[in-house]
Amino acid sequence: MIELPATAAANQIRFFDRLLFAAPDGRRGAIMSVALPPPFHMAPSFAFFPLLGWADKRAIAKALFAIARSGGRPADLSTSSAGENITMLAWLQKHRQTEGAIRRFWEVILVSALDEQLDRIDARYGIDVFWKAFLSTRAGYRIGIPCVPLGNLYDGCKEAIRMRGGEVLLRAGVRGFQVAGSQVTGVERDDGSVETADYYVAAVPQDILPDLLPADLLEREPVFLNLRNLRTSPITGVHLWFDRKVMHEPFLTLLDSTTQWVFNKTQLNGDAQLNGGSIEAQGQYLQLVISASYSLVPRSRQEIIELCINELRGVLPAIRDAKLVKGTVVKETSATFSPAPGSDQWRPPQKSPLTGLFLAGDWTSTGWPSTMEGAVRSGYLAAEAILSDLGTPQKFLQPDLPTEGLSRLWARGSEGD
Repeated sequence: MIELPATAAANQIRFFDRLLFAAPDGRRGAIMSVALPPPFHMAPSFAFFPLLGWADKRAIAKALFAIARSGGRPADLSTSSAGENITMLAWLQKHRQTEGAIRRFWEVILVSALDEQLDRIDARYGIDVFWKAFLSTRAGYRIGIPCVPLGNLYDGCKEAIRMRGGEVLLRAGVRGFQVAGSQVTGVERDDGSVETADYYVAAVPQDILPDLLPADLLEREPVFLNLRNLRTSPITGVHLWFDRKVMHEPFLTLLDSTTQWVFNKTQLNGDAQLNGGSIEAQGQYLQLVISASYSLVPRSRQEIIELCINELRGVLPAIRDAKLVKGTVVKETSATFSPAPGSDQWRPPQKSPLTGLFLAGDWTSTGWPSTMEGAVRSGYLAAEAILSDLGTPQKFLQPDLPTEGLSRLWARGSEGD
């Protein structure tokens, strides 16, 4: 076994046990775990959460209890006629959730987790998020945030590949796969050269993969043709550099705002960068994340920045006296696939119909929706599929966090139903 260097990705992530929310008027509320068995380990902080009314909390508690008692498998997820799963919004309405509960609880968590609006999310995936993150186990809700720029996060992974005799090429675009019959024979690069290998793993988005395959192949292979049925959803990132400190928390989740998450990158990274150099010591860099940002796609950079700053003024009053040194907007219009009802039928397995070609990405069949965890699972599954093809099967997929407390008993009961 080769020992990974100290810069491996696992050593560059900070975990947080306290989730902090902020209302537009600046009031804060925290949710955290206590020494009670799941699913009740977060009940005390939820009961005293100041940003929800008692009617909202009662409705949420009843719905969460229904999820927990079913072991994360409620029986009312499908329509009676077609058998297709209903949307998360329809399930919440069936369980009589208040407007405040939907807007300030379910929507805040699920839109961020699944990058999609509630009326477009398969209820099974929405239920899964709450079961795995908040109800089944004590540590599922913890948030891990990189404490280095993403470009540095994977240095250890690249080094591990090199230590095993591999090579990592960056900015090495490809034109497409070369295919003979039903076998991949090579990958043509932008410079016209061809790379050949025993096995190929395509880890590009599902809307890009068809462009890398011969047109006639798409017509005769439904697995590839059906990828057009997977819709995509956007994510917008807003980066703001201020001339002074405006935020003390490492991150905040905003309620009733277009802006969903604010990350204090100066505090998280220890050193924010501006135009290739460190900003002044008293300055601060904030990163804002807005999932399912359909309304922002047609808007200009300046409009988006002004919208976000206006929302932040109530949450972070120090911004009112601060100067914006720099602001950038990054729109990813097709950031993830949309986990809509029925989308699973279009998600392919990691072993493709072409000999030698394997697929990875959150859009493949992973058992998880469009999340980072789903993307990681696809990589494990692709590696397993290759080794199985070689005749040396091996398991890499990591198990889910163990179900604990009463949730464990209820999960066992649901498996026996």
